[in-house]
Order: sequence, then C-alpha cells, then structure tokens
Amino acid sequence: MRLYIRLLKFIRPHLKSLLGAVLFMILFAGMSGFSLTMVIPFTKMIFSDNGSVGYEKSSTSADTSESLQQKSSAGGESLVVLVPGKLKQQFDSWLKGKDKTDSLKRLCIFILVIFFLKNLFWYLENYLMVIVQEGVVKDLRDRLYSHYHLLPLEYFHGKKTGVLISRVTNDVSLVKNAVSSGFVGGLNQFFLAIVYLFLVIWASWKLTLIALLLFPPSIFIITKVGKRLRSKSVLAQQKMGSITSVLQETVSGIKVVKAFAMEGFELKKFFNYTRDYFKTMVRLTRVGSLAPPLTEFLGVVAGVLILWFGGRAILAGGGLTPDRFFLFLIAMFSLMQPLKILSHVNIDIQQGLAAAARIFEVLDTQPKIESPEDGVKIDSLRQGVKFKNVSFRYNSKKVALEKIDLEVKSGEIVALVGPSGAGKSTLVDLLPRFYDPNEGVIEIDGVDLRRMNLNSLRNLMGIVTQETILFNDTVWNNIAYGDEKATSEKVNEVAKMANAYDFIQNLPEGYNTIIGDRGVKLSGGERQRISIARALYKNPSILIFDEATSALDSESELLVQEAIDRLMKNRTTFVIAHRLSTIQNADKIVVIDEGRIVQTGKHKDLVQQEGLYKKLYEMQFKFNDE
Repeated sequence: MRLYIRLLKFIRPHLKSLLGAVLFMILFAGMSGFSLTMVIPFTKMIFSDNGSVGYEKSSTSADTSESLQQKSSAGGESLVVLVPGKLKQQFDSWLKGKDKTDSLKRLCIFILVIFFLKNLFWYLENYLMVIVQEGVVKDLRDRLYSHYHLLPLEYFHGKKTGVLISRVTNDVSLVKNAVSSGFVGGLNQFFLAIVYLFLVIWASWKLTLIALLLFPPSIFIITKVGKRLRSKSVLAQQKMGSITSVLQETVSGIKVVKAFAMEGFELKKFFNYTRDYFKTMVRLTRVGSLAPPLTEFLGVVAGVLILWFGGRAILAGGGLTPDRFFLFLIAMFSLMQPLKILSHVNIDIQQGLAAAARIFEVLDTQPKIESPEDGVKIDSLRQGVKFKNVSFRYNSKKVALEKIDLEVKSGEIVALVGPSGAGKSTLVDLLPRFYDPNEGVIEIDGVDLRRMNLNSLRNLMGIVTQETILFNDTVWNNIAYGDEKATSEKVNEVAKMANAYDFIQNLPEGYNTIIGDRGVKLSGGERQRISIARALYKNPSILIFDEATSALDSESELLVQEAIDRLMKNRTTFVIAHRLSTIQNADKIVVIDEGRIVQTGKHKDLVQQEGLYKKLYEMQFKFNDE
C-alpha cells in the first residue's frame, strides 16, 4: 500500500485535472443510476390501464394534479428517484401526459436528455483523465531519465543496456496501467458501484441482504489472486528486460553477428527469452483471469437467488411491487459490471506496483558524484593539475590506482603509457569526476575537484576516445553538440582544423547528413575526425585522448594525428598512447603498471633507462621491423 501511495504522489502536479475528472465521474455515475430509474415510469406505464403514467389505476378520468399529489403523500412514490422532493413533483407532472402515447413521447425525450448528459460527462471525464495519466507517465519517464544522468559511471557497469531501457519504456507503461486502469478506472467503477448499490438497497433492502452474503467470498478471491499476481508480474518484467537487452545488443553488434555467421545462435538465444516470457505471461494471465469470472458467477448466483425469492414475493403479494423488483434486478445486474471490472483492476495494480518497485529502485539510488552548492567555478586552466597521493578502487575490489603523485603544468602534453589494465584510463576518468578517488586529492589551479561546480569542471575538458560516440543526428549537430546558436563560421573552422571539412562536403547533404546510430554511415577515421571537431568546437583548456588513433588505418591515422596536433596547441593534454611513436614529442611520459607510476620522463631519457618503457618500446618496434 505504501508503494502505491508513493506512486500516486506523481498525480499531485495534475491535481486540478484530476478533481475535474472526479467531478465528471460522479456526474456520470449519477446519470447512469438515474437512467436506470427510468424503469419505474416505464413499468408503471405498462401496468397502468388509465391512459397516464399514474401510480395506480384511477376510478375516474377526473383525477386532478392535486389528487395525484395527495395519493403520493398518502403512500404512492415518485416516478423518479435520486432528486429532491420538489423536483420529483415537477418531473412527475411533466412526465404524465394526456394519454399513454403522450407520456411515452415525454419519457423518450427525457431518456434522450439523460443519456446525452451521461455520455457528455463520460467524454469530459476521459479527456481530463488522459491529461492526468499521460502527465504522470511523462513525469515518471522524465524523472527516471534525469536520474540516469545523475548516476555515476560505476552504476552502469555490469548493467544490461536493454534492462535500463526497459525501465523507461516497459515498466513505465505498466505503471501507466496501474494509474489509468487501476486508480482512475477503479475510482470510476467505485462511484458506479456506489450508485447501483444505493438503488439496489432503495429498491429492496431485504433482497440486498441475500446478495451481500456472497460478497466476502469475492473479496477473498480477489485478495488471494492479487498476491500471486505481484510475484508473477515481477518475473514477467524481468523476462521483458532480458528480451530488450538481447535485442539492443544484437542490433548494435549486428556487424559482428554477421561476420561470425552467428545469426542462428542469436536467434536461438532470442527465441529462448521470448519463450520464457510467453510461458510467464500465460501463467500470469491464467492466475489473473480467475478473479473476474468467479466474481461474476457469484454475482449471478446471487441474482438467481434474488429472482427466486423476489418473484415469489410478488406472486404472493408480499408488498414488493413489480416496478421496484425490476429496478432491483436491473441495478443488481448493472452492479455486476463495475464489480467485475474492479476485480480485474487488481491485475493492473499488481503489475504496476511490481514495475513501480523496479523504477523506485533506480530513483532511490543516490548519486555519488554531486556538484557542491556554491561550488567554485573556473573558466580556464591557469596553473595546472595535481594528483596528490591518489588511490582508487572499483566497488572496493582490487586497487586500480595506488598512491599516484603527478603534477601537470598548464600547457604541458603528458603521455600515459603502460600495459592494458594498468590504470591509464582510470586515471584520466578521475579528472572530469566520473569517479572520485578513495584516497587523496586532485586539484585544478589549487582547487579540490570535489569543491568545484561539476558543470564548470567538465566544461574545461574535451575528451576523444578510441570508441567514438556519435549520435544518430546530422553532422552539424554532432559537431556543435548542444549549441542551438552555432554559426557556420565556427563549425567550418573546427571542421577544417579536424581535417573533416573535405569529406563532409562530399556527403549527400553536407552538414545536414544524418550519420546513423553511433555514426555507422561514416568510416572509423571520419568518425574520429568528427569527434575531434566536436572537441575543438568546445574549445577546452584540458584535452584527454584515450588511444584515439589505435583503431585506424595508416592514412586515417595520419589525418587524425594532424588534427590532434592542431588541437593540442596551447592546451594541457593527457594522451593515452597505444603507439609509442605518436608520443615521442610529449613534454612528459608517465609509465603506469598495476596502478602505480613506475617511471616518469621524456622519451629520449626513458629509452636509455632499464625499465618498462624501454621494454614496451623495443617490443613494439621489433614487431614493426618484422
């Protein structure tokens, strides 16, 4: 219950629309009940012999309105219910025509008006409720997506992309059902049930007691089924997350799948997941579908008993009039529909709560990297960067960096060298605060990174990695990423500096060419030059190159390296080098092994010393010579 209340808090911003919808729900329920009461004048018309919709057969045709009112006050009842006394008299007076035909005509007009209002209220209720439920879905998706951006990189390590996507798509859709079909639909059916129950009691409270004997078993069935639905719903959503994950991985890695001729393998894996989901949904539906028919059958049992006892009472002259009995029957069987829907609502609510639990699990994860209030803002690097006794480990496991002391002055080019897994990428990931060190301090111009405004810190940096991340958008929007006021002069300038201008002009639509998911329509060298142009456009003080040319052919590497050389001018640069030939002119080479700095110096000095750098250099050039 607490989880559902937390979910319903998302309705608060849409409270005005909700209150309007509830008002129209009540009016719709009232009109629905009012429409049922039309059975009274219709029945009286059928059973009356005097040419009017009177309460009883008149002895003469000279009955006046005054005598009718006297009969009503003496024990008769109005032709309509659920309205104040004065209105009842006005309705009665209007409905009683000169003869049966006139009365029938007036009754038909009245029914048309009632049903027009009823359907108008239904339309307005649904219109306002769409605003509420879609508003809740939008807010929930926005909140979840925004929270993803706040979470640190380590949260996404080991998480399946498809599962994370499923939270925003599939899980939120299930929550929508809990809000729309559950809360909204439940509220609507609840009002209808109240109105119909009132009519049932008003028509015959004795027969109502018979019907209520079967109410506790219905509640027991709904509760029992609901508990099983929650566990089955959690399992079903996990299966859907696996399907989404496999689909995302296959689409993004389709080139590898085809290259290894693994289509059959991937199909088998996907089919296994869809089969598991199919079985789970069948079990879920099997359980969830029990409540509505059982509830309806119990209602029919009650209806048959009522029909038997009520019919006997009428035949025996026990005081139950035909019009009241017909109203009771119609209201009773009308009551079955909202009760049946309410029992089915429990399915949507339980599935929605299972999805909500998964969503709130993400929202309750606190971001470890936060921008401090009134954080220090720096617009450019003036002095340099210092690592002071920095140590770091991922999730308290093996140490990735240990006791790193490093000073990089403004404008220096620093190359990070070492075997795979030595900690090079981890070291540069600490600079933009993708992670915070477990021990030690990193300073920019003497300011601890944790005291800096996070956006200000990251705006100082441009990052170009081996795995180029581009967006399924135009070349223009990838270069001027996030800048809606980009000018042609600036975009052309950085494109030329990145050696990207010429190939961009040869694209089908130039800068307006859509480059596909992750830039799939471009070659590796073209993608890398676009990413360099993007970094140049940002004009950062600090540059980070993470093996930016390692995956390129010789021609592309030459073009990219020229662009990198232009980009590094007058900037503080960290270069993670795969090919040692590209970093020989670095101001400082830092050799890292098993998370520690083991050597520091210039290329010409390090190749003369016995150590890891010399071994790596000789090994690489030995293979090159061969």
